Amino acid sequence: MSRIKNTLTALADQNRKGLIPFITAGDPSPGLTVSLMHALVAGGADIIELGVPFSDPMADGPVIQRASERALAQGVGMRDVLGFVREFRSTDQSTPVVLMGYANPIERMGAEAFIRAAAEAGVDGVLVVDYPPEECEDFAAVMKENGLDPIFLLAPTSTEERIAQVGKIASGYVYYVSLKGVTGSGHLDLEAVATKIPEIRKHVQVPVGVGFGIRDGATAKAIASVSDAVVIGSRIIQELENTPRENAAEAVKSFIAGIRQALDEKA
Repeated sequence: MSRIKNTLTALADQNRKGLIPFITAGDPSPGLTVSLMHALVAGGADIIELGVPFSDPMADGPVIQRASERALAQGVGMRDVLGFVREFRSTDQSTPVVLMGYANPIERMGAEAFIRAAAEAGVDGVLVVDYPPEECEDFAAVMKENGLDPIFLLAPTSTEERIAQVGKIASGYVYYVSLKGVTGSGHLDLEAVATKIPEIRKHVQVPVGVGFGIRDGATAKAIASVSDAVVIGSRIIQELENTPRENAAEAVKSFIAGIRQALDEKA
């Protein structure tokens, strides 16, 4: 059983919801990434999504685009990202880490070489934004052979056919994008999310995490009422942008602790 499945199963057994924060590897500086990962865990994160910097992050809004630009300007690439995970694993063997990014950096390394390197570094899952499920069954199969969970996005516009395709090959969890548009944009429509999740569950057997538009404890708690986990990213990047680097880890820990408290409050 994968670390992701172990984690989400244990949470479900406790009637608790997963907290999955996102940060961009190398932002605000490469030297801070691993300490930020540990700070997220100390604040109550269950799974970490680590963004792989890319020059054209088409699904990401301006906040995460800026994070990618800052990381790329400091020379952070895929091998550096894997190095961060390897260093994190030296002192944390239990928290799942999911790499989130785009096809180009993977294909530059070579898909099978990337999968082997990711597994060796201690990565647990990979979400490739621009790999549609119907075109990457072989990639997903090789990932599973190497103990990695292929994770896929679903959106308000996803058809029943697309949801079924994802259901066939996804493992770990699926990431439901609660809004049309890019990360950090729009206004959450809880009713729309609550309507879509049962449609997803008809075809998808793994837990459903929901992200895009979650900014505080109240929105996280509302989304958690209809999902298995909440994903929060742009708001954390903004916290980092507004905090001196020497205080970054403590600020991230404190912010995530507030979200964790809200998720764990009894209704």
